[in-house]
Amino acid sequence: MSRIKTWRQIGIFGLLGVCLSWLVSCGTGAPPTASNGSSASGGKQEVEFWTMQLQPDFTDYFNKLIAQFEQDNPTVKIRWVDVPWADMQRKILTAVSAKTAPDVVNLNPDFASQLAQRNAWLTLDETVSREVRDQYLPNIWKASTLNDKSFGIPWYLTTRVTIYNTDLLKQAGVSKPPATYAELAAIAKQIKDKTGKYAFFTTFVPEDSGEVLESFVQMGVDLVDAQGKAAFNTPKGKAAFQYWVDMYKNGLMPKEALTEGHRHAIDLYQQGQTAILASGAEFLNTIAKNAPTIAKASASAPQITGETGKKNVAVMNVVIPKDTDVPEAALKFALFVTNDANQLSFAKAANVLPSTVKALQDSYFQAAPANATSVDNARIISAKQMQDAEVLIPAMKDVKQLQKVVYDNLQAAMLGQKTVDQAIADAADQWNQRA
Repeated sequence: MSRIKTWRQIGIFGLLGVCLSWLVSCGTGAPPTASNGSSASGGKQEVEFWTMQLQPDFTDYFNKLIAQFEQDNPTVKIRWVDVPWADMQRKILTAVSAKTAPDVVNLNPDFASQLAQRNAWLTLDETVSREVRDQYLPNIWKASTLNDKSFGIPWYLTTRVTIYNTDLLKQAGVSKPPATYAELAAIAKQIKDKTGKYAFFTTFVPEDSGEVLESFVQMGVDLVDAQGKAAFNTPKGKAAFQYWVDMYKNGLMPKEALTEGHRHAIDLYQQGQTAILASGAEFLNTIAKNAPTIAKASASAPQITGETGKKNVAVMNVVIPKDTDVPEAALKFALFVTNDANQLSFAKAANVLPSTVKALQDSYFQAAPANATSVDNARIISAKQMQDAEVLIPAMKDVKQLQKVVYDNLQAAMLGQKTVDQAIADAADQWNQRA
């Protein structure tokens, strides 16, 4: 399986609690002007480019990409450094604080926004023209903005689809997969009654997936207000709490939803114990390898959503540290990496989606071939969702803490330790009273 991270892993990285209090304060001066930059051989400007765990799967791709850029820009030398996924957070924080950060960095909006609050990145509103910005999907460009300032350039995307076991649905007398959470609840009861199995697994482990928190947004719940205070203690918020509490108390979800992470959802689906898996299309290849019988019975449908119709998307972007001494070369390379042609070729190589309008309109994402595989069909479904897709959890400080207080109180209500009203009130109070 490709080392490209799934939407959940991307989400987890973005939701990681990061202690930034030690971060050296970045000044608020104007963006730096071009300089001679880091010296490379032959007096060339050197642009240091960090990616997250893209070697060795995409080594050839990036070597060719870099060679093309250097040929087109003979005064620039690109130094590519691939950083292990688990090390990126620590390494970039250390580099930014020491003012030794690379010139172009592959991150994601959730994590990058926390450093954007410290003015760590070059703002792009004055340096990237409206014409260039309009080449990217509007909702996706917006994901790399904070306080109406653009701090990143979108790169590749992943979005979850509904992978479902056609055999299990047929056994339960279900004619089609659920499109909404309301339909999921009804189908879950039917599947449990007819087959003894579960329709679905999602995790309520605070440190794991943000899928449940995203479901609140899809159900029309505002998580926080303009001042960052809890906004979810409302009738819609209580309905979302009640939904998941009822699913658990009515035995329509495995009890280990309170203790196991998303990996367990994949295991249960591959074992034929659940009928539905909400995941990225790339997991179909994994299922085919690990559980060929289940894979043969699997098909894909659009992502389950709520009354808003909103769909999740996870975004990877590139950012340029404010302290770079080669801002013009860095920006030129960042725009080259993320342009239409290069996004299209990388999306095909990595089984992800591009974030530019033109690349997404390519026939590869619009029509399945005559001999389409399940992965081909899922890719088309994923691409069509981009019209409604957005980053559902807004960039904010302490977002991981928000997930924890919501999940902890949801668990308490599921276990009967609190009423739904008490659980949601406690969650709001704990969020508002955080240090």
